[in-house]
Amino acid sequence: MIVGIGVDTIEIQRFALWYSYSRKKLLRIFSPQEIDYCLSNKQKSAERFAARFAAREALYKALSYTYPHKKIPFLTLCARTTITKIDERPHILIHDDIGIDLNNLTTHLSLSHSRTVATAFIVIEQR
Repeated sequence: MIVGIGVDTIEIQRFALWYSYSRKKLLRIFSPQEIDYCLSNKQKSAERFAARFAAREALYKALSYTYPHKKIPFLTLCARTTITKIDERPHILIHDDIGIDLNNLTTHLSLSHSRTVATAFIVIEQR
């Protein structure tokens, strides 16, 4: 049963200079693996950062819908989230305890981008 959905679209241009940000600053939002991936190709770094940021926003919205009485600070969620690929599909992993029981939930993530915008869509299912 679907218990939460979230979608976010963001302009890629907002992330055009993020390749030049300090690693310390990027670690407030992204995991070390994501930073390495995003920075591995300077020309694609903005779209990669944008898509991953949009995924965090979409997750925040989906969790807010699923748990309307729980308040999870956005940066706390960012710090405990990693976007990775499993079988060439994007997956969102939530690390550590964020104050909710994730054991009975499954998250589905879709990422997309054009030349100007990146979009993320999250569905949360109860097992």
